[in-house]
Amino acid sequence: MSTILAIETSSELASCALLRGDAVLSRASSGVRTHSQSILPMVQELLAEAGLSLADCDAIAYGSGPGSFTGVRTACGIAQGLAYGAGLPVVPVVTLDAMALACHQQHEAIRVLAVLDARMGEVYWAQYDFRDGQQIISPPALSAPAGVAPQGWVMACGNGFTAYAAELAELPSAAQADEAIMPHAVQIAQLARTAFAAGHFVKAADAQPLYLRNKIAYTSAERLDMAAAKAKAAAAEAGQ
Repeated sequence: MSTILAIETSSELASCALLRGDAVLSRASSGVRTHSQSILPMVQELLAEAGLSLADCDAIAYGSGPGSFTGVRTACGIAQGLAYGAGLPVVPVVTLDAMALACHQQHEAIRVLAVLDARMGEVYWAQYDFRDGQQIISPPALSAPAGVAPQGWVMACGNGFTAYAAELAELPSAAQADEAIMPHAVQIAQLARTAFAAGHFVKAADAQPLYLRNKIAYTSAERLDMAAAKAKAAAAEAGQ
């Protein structure tokens, strides 16, 4: 089975995971100000614990979004920097897909609604069915909380139910929602392995974030953060 290194920084939780065979190692850091400063040390820890180098991996996966603009750019930039240096392909994974998989694993849920706080009075959401693998019922969308419209009964998850508790309270699934489930690199790696085996990967240069909300320009701080993420990833690989 392939060895996948995964990076996820689309929310306040930064995580990375190394999936090798049936074993998975992971690290996470919550509430950090700059994910680009925390991810690379965690990646180095994972590789050292596993006794591997980056070149021993088959692909690098990242949470492509939706999520924080800076966060998804950071994950994409770090994945690109590491992949360039090691000559590896890159596997983008939708963050809501990863949330739904985590909900399925933790609750044995068959029909899952993932809702992620998008700020600005909006949420990212999608619905899935696990009766025959992970199937998309409602594709990832951006809407006001009132626009979340699951089909039938679902097990709900995500911090959207914390951020917009009152607005989502009328959903039948709101009372049982697991608000703690967020995008995590473990599920990113698991989904990426399946995608990689099916040939669904790209060259490092072609890796892109998934945006559901248009943004005209990045702030100076965001541009600096994204540039620093790529530079640190490239420097880390050059030093190995």
